[in-house]
Amino acid sequence: MAQTIKADLCIIGAGSGGLSVAAGAAMLGRKVVLIEKGEMGGDCLNTGCVPSKALIAAAARAQEMREAEKFGVASVEPNIDFAAVMDHVHGVIETIAPIDSQERFEGLGVTVIREHGTFTGPREIKAGDTIVKAKHFVIATGSTPFVPPIPGLDDVPYFTNETLFDNRVLPDHLIIIGGGPIGIEMAQAHRRLGAKVTVIEGGKILGRDDPELADIVRERLVKEGIDIVEGGNAERVEKTLNGVRVTVGARAIEGSHLLIAVGRKPAVDGLNLKAASVEYDKKGLKTDSRLRTTNKRIYAAGDVAGGRQFTHVAGYHASVLVRNILFKAPSKNNEDLAPHVTYCDPELAQVGLTERQARERHGEIKIVRWPFSQNDRAEAERNTEGLVKVVTDKKGHILGAGIVGRGAGDLLQPWVLALSSKLKIRAFTDMIAPYPTRSEASKRAAGAWYSDTLFSDRTKVLIRLLSVFD
Repeated sequence: MAQTIKADLCIIGAGSGGLSVAAGAAMLGRKVVLIEKGEMGGDCLNTGCVPSKALIAAAARAQEMREAEKFGVASVEPNIDFAAVMDHVHGVIETIAPIDSQERFEGLGVTVIREHGTFTGPREIKAGDTIVKAKHFVIATGSTPFVPPIPGLDDVPYFTNETLFDNRVLPDHLIIIGGGPIGIEMAQAHRRLGAKVTVIEGGKILGRDDPELADIVRERLVKEGIDIVEGGNAERVEKTLNGVRVTVGARAIEGSHLLIAVGRKPAVDGLNLKAASVEYDKKGLKTDSRLRTTNKRIYAAGDVAGGRQFTHVAGYHASVLVRNILFKAPSKNNEDLAPHVTYCDPELAQVGLTERQARERHGEIKIVRWPFSQNDRAEAERNTEGLVKVVTDKKGHILGAGIVGRGAGDLLQPWVLALSSKLKIRAFTDMIAPYPTRSEASKRAAGAWYSDTLFSDRTKVLIRLLSVFD
């Protein structure tokens, strides 16, 4: 016989957004129920951010061995034990897992139900043998890999990010369909670990990023031996004696393994959202500016909310929901200033508007750049790829910033703060950057914004006039 639990808040999905809301509500003394049918920690911990970055780290060590000669250290081709690499990946997951564990959240006072949840009404959900009635609900079920309807794909084994990290055999030739962040990160990691890699992308790789910055990444990938096929869609997939064959136009590409990385779709299957009066489309749940769904008692967080699909956005959503649901303080969701990073080498990081977007919205803009080839720390590290690129309006208001280069994700943080605080580019010229650091490139880029004015003939005349008062 089913038991009934009455709660202040019921959360469906134990990923980044759901766990953050659950922890906050429980520590504020609310009665919280958390429903999760899969692994605690969601996609980020188990099949996304954590394992991919662990794999990238292993691949980076291998590449450093190949490139050591530029420092006067003998370069060697690393002996890679791919199964041991995957042991490292899963070891990282296991180290982080206790933070997201059922035991930790039960210790905070959260009731955790490890079952699939299905709405049976606008304020009621059934999970296993338990019925939960709550004042408010948060749907934080995330997203799942989108698998395109390519002819023949159903008859061929393939990886998605949900299965890739269970593979313990290095692919001889990995074919990746999709040139977005996941596809590019995994392409470079597998290439550095010894696999031949081909990436197939219907448009341009990293198509949502500034093309100028993406071109620098593309150049490095090609240099490392990755075959990039752009402007052509996979038309057919066939199983071969040794693996798979993918047809792109007149070209037939044969490989040993296939990875599908063409995007993600909201995870709403089986929730019975109609019973809860929650509307949704292919992008996700329909929400208002406060992340409320069409049922004002039910909110959304993370990928399923239909916005930007990043773990840090899900965490941000959680803070918005805690303010709205618990503190009754109207708080609006604003993802426009959410940064994103592709963790390839060189890294590519972006916040705000790209050059193209800024021109479309603001018309007259100003762009400044500073290359790492003119940064002393980058030169000392023999890694001068990339640049800092900043877009402003004509008065110096920062509209967006992009960085491609080593550690770009970390170097982007001051620009994220500047945008969220509505600072002008002058703020960067006023700061003192430690020497020698890569962060100096941001200050130098800001200084370049004023170069035309500072060193103009008009300024020189002013300086001559002022010299009279010496």
